Amino acid sequence: MSYQIKEAFYTLQGEGFHTGRPAIFCRFTQCNLWTGRESDRAQAVCQFCDTDFIGTDGQNGGRFESAASLVEHLLTLWPSSSATDPFVVLTGGEPLLQVDQTLVDAFHDFKFEIALETNGTKYPPKGIDWVCVSPKANAPWLLTKGDELKLVFPQPQLMPDQIAHMDQFKYCYLQPMDGENASSNIQRAVTYCLTHPQWRLSLQTHKILGID
Repeated sequence: MSYQIKEAFYTLQGEGFHTGRPAIFCRFTQCNLWTGRESDRAQAVCQFCDTDFIGTDGQNGGRFESAASLVEHLLTLWPSSSATDPFVVLTGGEPLLQVDQTLVDAFHDFKFEIALETNGTKYPPKGIDWVCVSPKANAPWLLTKGDELKLVFPQPQLMPDQIAHMDQFKYCYLQPMDGENASSNIQRAVTYCLTHPQWRLSLQTHKILGID
């Protein structure tokens, strides 16, 4: 199987449990909830995505004909002076349209720790070290357990009091939706977390810091 990568880069994780942690981000092309084209946004299941995942023309992107070639490519982005094993975040788009057992095994062969960010509409292969599920309203939610639940807030048809699977995750985060109502959404999320302390607040700190 070949793997199509929009972009890959070394940065700090900007949101959720691993906020501030150095990581290699590997963004896969394609999503099953939106084509990525603005002309299709109004008809998409997920209409608030702010990510470009079309094509393979981004930074360090490309088409890789084997799992080993992709992993070796990503390994070049990790500091050679590091005494810690490399940490990779598989994101998209929807990475589980491409991530398979062969790729997971290849990452582990090269001593990578693997984090996955998924919309929860597909089941992952075995052995992923950290699974973050961010469900979307009106999409099938199949992957109802993992390490981290990250709910973009507000989604009128998927609000936190409608979540029935919180006990299947180690950590649960509300992430205020970006856009023209971002300030209001942050305040609403803060208020909700304070009155429902089983939820934690996740901010997109990479945008605050102005980094990728």
